[in-house]
Amino acid sequence: MSFIDECRIRVKAGNGGNGAVSFHRGPHLPKGGPDGGNGGRGASIYFEGNPNLQSLLDFKYQREFIAKRGQDGRGKDCDGRSAEDLVIPVPLGTRLHDEKSKETWDITEAGQKLLMASGGKGGRGNRSFRSSTQQAPRIATPGQIGQERELRLELLSLCDIGFVGLPNAGKSSLLKALTAARPKVADYPFTTLQPQLGVMELEGHSVQMADIPGLVKEAHQNQGLGHRFLRHIARARNLLVVLGLDSERSLESSLDILLSELRLYDPKLLEKERLLVVNKSDLLTHSEDLRKDWENFQKLHPESLLISALHQEGLSELKRRLSEKGSVAKDPSPPAFRSSFGR
Repeated sequence: MSFIDECRIRVKAGNGGNGAVSFHRGPHLPKGGPDGGNGGRGASIYFEGNPNLQSLLDFKYQREFIAKRGQDGRGKDCDGRSAEDLVIPVPLGTRLHDEKSKETWDITEAGQKLLMASGGKGGRGNRSFRSSTQQAPRIATPGQIGQERELRLELLSLCDIGFVGLPNAGKSSLLKALTAARPKVADYPFTTLQPQLGVMELEGHSVQMADIPGLVKEAHQNQGLGHRFLRHIARARNLLVVLGLDSERSLESSLDILLSELRLYDPKLLEKERLLVVNKSDLLTHSEDLRKDWENFQKLHPESLLISALHQEGLSELKRRLSEKGSVAKDPSPPAFRSSFGR
């Protein structure tokens, strides 16, 4: 399925119905009083959080949403019917930007509804203008115009744990090993071009994880997948930093790049709780240089965990560490786990 995480749309609430000019007529009332009804209210437009949606794909095919107008008033004191409001479902984590006013709103909970365009009020029929000095008014007002907005929708993945790592660190393989997710896995950079979500069951509660496109040097300047990566990781409650053993770059160098890019994009990202894992332990038996790199790194970061997602080595310990920190899904306010490095 295609993944769309940003789009621009136009929303237009319904106009109010027009008020009516009418007079009551009957066999014995040739000149009855005014009985023109009021117009109905136009439909408003709401956005509602839907946990079953994972993408803004639907907006690829529909970029304009126009709600229905209210019904016009009629004679015999009949008010027009108000139009039914239009509710547009969006994934949790959707941020809405008004391109004109620069206002911003976030939808983060299932069932959360935001009023984004108010329907116009119905016009007044001549019945409402009758007074002691004006017994037969021949005036009515039109319905008000419905509100209109130009919106930019941006999806920021909501998850308990976001995977952070350089391209080809093995994040997708780890997500696949820990959850039922089936992301694309291959031995080349940028296999993951869009966020992949998975759920891990931990002692009676669920933890939602997200593998997010790999980070490269100068990502804060929008290099590689740049801002597209960084804006997704901003919504993760905690970070799982995944480093892959690599003959071209030391583990410490990889970590420096990651932390530097997070800091340059938004220093608050480094305030998130973090756990550090080193992937591809199966390569240690084939390379003395990689083994020395791991040993040196472990001295600097003794709490780091060595794993192999491919051979599922060290995963039980990783799950245990995550489980020890409590139910991150049930109560997101306490820290889910402590940082294993102090930068």
